[in-house]
Formats: sequence, structure tokens, C-alpha cells
Amino acid sequence: MGEHPSPGPAVAACAEAERIEELEPEAEEPLPAAPEDHWKVLFDQFDPGNTGFISTGKFRSLLESHSSELDPHKKEVLLALADSHADGQICYQDFVNLMSNKRSNSFRQAILQGNRRLCSKALLEEKGLNLSQRLIRHVAYETLPREIDRKWYYDSYTCCPPPWFMITVTLLEVAFFLYNGVSLNQFVLQVTHPHYLKNSLVYHPQLRAQAWRYLTYIFMHAGIEHLGLNVVLQLLVGVPLEMVHGATRIGLVYVAGVVAGSLAVSVADMTAPVVGSSGGVYALVSAHLANIVMNWSGMKCQFKLLRMAVALICMSMEFGRAVWLRFHPSAYPPCPHPSFVAHLGGVAVGITLGVVVLRNYEQRLQDQSLWWIFVAMYAIFVLFAIFWNIFAYTLLDLKLPPPP
Repeated sequence: MGEHPSPGPAVAACAEAERIEELEPEAEEPLPAAPEDHWKVLFDQFDPGNTGFISTGKFRSLLESHSSELDPHKKEVLLALADSHADGQICYQDFVNLMSNKRSNSFRQAILQGNRRLCSKALLEEKGLNLSQRLIRHVAYETLPREIDRKWYYDSYTCCPPPWFMITVTLLEVAFFLYNGVSLNQFVLQVTHPHYLKNSLVYHPQLRAQAWRYLTYIFMHAGIEHLGLNVVLQLLVGVPLEMVHGATRIGLVYVAGVVAGSLAVSVADMTAPVVGSSGGVYALVSAHLANIVMNWSGMKCQFKLLRMAVALICMSMEFGRAVWLRFHPSAYPPCPHPSFVAHLGGVAVGITLGVVVLRNYEQRLQDQSLWWIFVAMYAIFVLFAIFWNIFAYTLLDLKLPPPP
């Protein structure tokens, strides 16, 4: 009697777990190494209804049949994840996150140590939390759109290191403002004081060769009304973002917004000075608001529509104040008051680099093609602005205000 050839390992393993249709020949080939679209092809063969889920039985069979192609620690994590799903289903996105190295080591530790099983119980349903635990949970729901990310962040956050970057920058800004207020004997609309621009931290077009001014202008503010809103936004938005994404990533977005702000002024408003941290602040706030809009259904922060409206109103009022001040008769003619264009430079950074950072929690940015596209765009803009500052002022024969 002739025997039929035995099916491939993937088909045999799945037949033991649950009777399904025989897979096409392509499914018997070794697993792809990493790209998400390859994982999708394999996942869809176990999910013919395109529901986005497969049963844990099918999932375990898939892993066992292809164990030789998987990194051992990945297989261990995936098996633990399968066991932790009380509803008997595995979400495709969880599968891809782990296969693409998202949280590979930390997530594995959290599962193996039993800190939290990834069950269907939402983090908001947790009872008996102390004040610090409620604060961490609040930050998770304020910044992260997916429950699996919120749970992992809640378990792994240790407040070590604390959100030192935003707090340090804020304290320095307040300290410099108080020092200038005492020196000028003026706290409201300091920028109208005749000696305001003499400070070596302010960006001034005649002194654009002093490169530090493209960054240090954030420590000078037009007045207490300018400083107040920037400080509030930095603490309410910047600190929670830093708690989740870390000082390196949030500091990168903030500094990129600051530099883009001063360079944008040097290109688009060439005769005006620049003061204030609005470039960095608007980069963070714009990225956060864009992330909320792009993940609207997943974001579970309370009163999100009302709070977004309040944030936009505050930003619009601050921007309107800056526009009014720019065209108000100057206290030190012929030099105009500081420019408002830095705000726009910050927004541009926020909706490009900032959004990519916030949307890729615990994933390597260097693996994201969109990240490199925006980095390249930012680098091109910086190089263009540098050459503009070197050559354009002379070629255009622009008459600049004298240095302070």
C-alpha cells in the first residue's frame, strides 16, 4: 500500500491543536526573520477570517513547529504570553511587537517574574493602589494609547532616574528670569526694557555667529506672562512624557524644537531677535496633541476633548501675544521686538520627529523608516539654515539693526 507523504511540520502541529484547512506550500517555508509584513502573511494563514486574533492553541503549535527559526528567549516570551491570555486568543499586534524586538528583555522579565499577567483586566480596574501607584497609572493613561503598553509601563516604572531634564530646564528658566527681573527692575514685559537685548543669551541677528545663542535664548523670556505659560506646559505635558519616554528622547525633541525655532527666525524673520522656550514647548505639546488625535480611540485620558481645546486655546493666546509684540513699536529701534516664528519651528518638529518618538514607545527608533525620513528632513533644514546665515544676509544686502 502506498502511503501519502506526511504534511509539513506547521500543518501537523496545527492539526493536533485544531482541525483547520491544509496550509498552502508557502506556509511550510522557514519563518521570516523580522519584517512585519512577512509576519502578517504567516499570521493570516492561521486567521482566515481576518479577525486580528488566533487561538492560543494555534499560536503554540506555530511556535513549536518553527522553534529552530526563533530566538530562544523570544520563544519563551511568546509561550508565556500565550499562557497568560485567559480568553484563549492572541492579538496580532502583540505577536508582531515581540517578534520585532519590542520590549524583548524587559517584557520577558515582567512575565517570568510574575509581576503582571497580560489578562483582559484593565489597569483602571485595579483597586487598593497607593498615591504613587495612582500617579503612575494616571501618567500611563495620559500618554499611552494601548492597554498592553500601559500595563507594562505601570509594572516597570521605578522613578529612577526621575524626570530630571524638564525639571532642570524649568528651574533654570525661572532662575534666569528672576535674575533679569531684579537686574532690570521689571518683571512684566521685560522685553520692553531698553537694556533687555544686552544679555548674552538672547539670539540677535547681528550676533548670529555666536552659535550658543541659537540655544541659550530659551532662558530669556519676554515677561512673566510669557514664562508662566511655558513653565505650565513644560510641567504638565513635558514631565509626564519624560516619565514614559525618558529624558533622552524627550530632550531630543525639545532641543530639536529649540534649534529649529531660532533657525526658522534667522531664515524667515531675519531682522528680529528671539527669546523664550516656546520652540521646545510647542514641539512637545504639538507632538502630544497629534499623538492623541492619531490614537483617539485608544487614548483613555479623561475629558480629552475639553483638555485638547483648552491646550489649543492657551497655545493660540500665547502665539497671538507673540505676534502682537513683534509688530508693537519697539523699545529699542531700529531693532524690532522678538519674533514669533520660533513657535512655528517648534510645531514643525513636534508633528514630525515628535510624533514618531511618541508613537514608538519602547521600540528602537533606528528601525523605523519614518524616523530616518524626518531626521533627514531636519538635517537638510539645518544645513540650509547654516548656509543661509553665512551667505544670504550679504547677498540680499539686508540692513540689520545694530548689535545691542
